[in-house]
Amino acid sequence: MNFAVHAKNRHSAKAFDPTRKIPEPLIDQLRDLLRYSPSSANCQPWHFYVASSFESKTRIAKSTEIGYPFNHAKILDASHIIVMCARVALDDGYLEQILLGEDHDQRFTTLDAMNAQRTIRQFCVNLHRYELKDVQHWIEKQVYLALGTLLLGASGLNIDACAMDGFDNRTLDQELGLRTKGLTSVIVVSLGYRSRSDFNAKLPKSRLPHNVIFTDI
Repeated sequence: MNFAVHAKNRHSAKAFDPTRKIPEPLIDQLRDLLRYSPSSANCQPWHFYVASSFESKTRIAKSTEIGYPFNHAKILDASHIIVMCARVALDDGYLEQILLGEDHDQRFTTLDAMNAQRTIRQFCVNLHRYELKDVQHWIEKQVYLALGTLLLGASGLNIDACAMDGFDNRTLDQELGLRTKGLTSVIVVSLGYRSRSDFNAKLPKSRLPHNVIFTDI
C-alpha cells in the first residue's frame, strides 16, 4: 500500500454532509488506531471522547460559540467528533497501571525485565517532570502523535476529517468535567464525509518542495 497517496489525498474538510454517518465498523477501526498509537515509553498519556449524537456534539460545540464560530458547523454537521485529551499528570499509580497491563499482555519474560521497564519509564517521566520541567508539553506532544495516526488512518478509510484547536479549552473542559478526571482537552477532530460546499476539497494541495524541507547528510 502506498501511504503517500492517502497523505496527498486527505485535506482538512471545511464542511460536512450532515446526512451521512460513518459506519460503526469503521469507527471501531479508528478507535483501534488511536489505541495503538505510539507514545514515549508507552506512557499512553491520553483519553479520547467520541461523540456521535446531536446532543453530545452540541455540548462540544459550546466551546466554539465565543471566539471560534467558524468551527461550530464543522462539529454539528460531522458524523463523529473525537475530543483528544491529555492527562494533566503522570502519577505513579497510573504508571504502575500501565506496567501491570504490559505484564498481563506477557511483554515481560522475567521479573528483571518488568523492573527494567518500570525504571526506564520512571526515568523518562521524571526527566520531564523535574529536570526539563515541561511534562505537560511533553504529554501534549504525544497526543499529537495519536492525531497523526488518526488523520492518516481516516484518509485510508475514505473518511474526511478536520483537526481543530480553534475552541475554548476551558469551556470544553468544564462541559465534559475533564479536570475532575485528571484530563484536559487538546484538540477536537471532526470526522465524516465532505459536503458539496467544502471548498477546500476542490483546491490543490500546496507544500514546500523537497529541497526546502529535506537535507540528506
